[in-house]
Amino acid sequence: MATGTPATTALRAAGVPFEIHAYVHDPRAKSFGLEAAEALGVAAERVFKTLLVDVDGELCVGIVPVTTELDLKAVAAALGGKRARMAEAAAAQRATGYVLGGISPIGQKHAHRTVLDETADLWDTVFVSGGRRGLDVEIAPDDLVALTGARRAAIG
Repeated sequence: MATGTPATTALRAAGVPFEIHAYVHDPRAKSFGLEAAEALGVAAERVFKTLLVDVDGELCVGIVPVTTELDLKAVAAALGGKRARMAEAAAAQRATGYVLGGISPIGQKHAHRTVLDETADLWDTVFVSGGRRGLDVEIAPDDLVALTGARRAAIG
């Protein structure tokens, strides 16, 4: 199973420690994140989803555990905005270069202001998409923040 994606390329170039975790994606899965947690045998609270949001007309990224919903008001506040709404799927794919269910916070086509839910700090490492369905990367929260320029806030 090939594991080369813009995310893994960016991770290797940055020289930060990470682990690749590949699994067979089931196209019938209702939740990509919960599927990953189950397939990888890790607590779902350690698996984070990457969501594109429109904050006052600017595309931004929110990263939250797959077990929670993104709090749009909290994301807007964390980024100094007034309103946030989920980005359209096509806009998210265009802006990141990734397909839905495989959007990684790392190695996106364009840089976006990013907020990481503070619960990531409960874990030594967390899992985020590696840039395609069926591929996650395990990374320390501090390294994820350093690579994405994320700020931490309670957004889940």
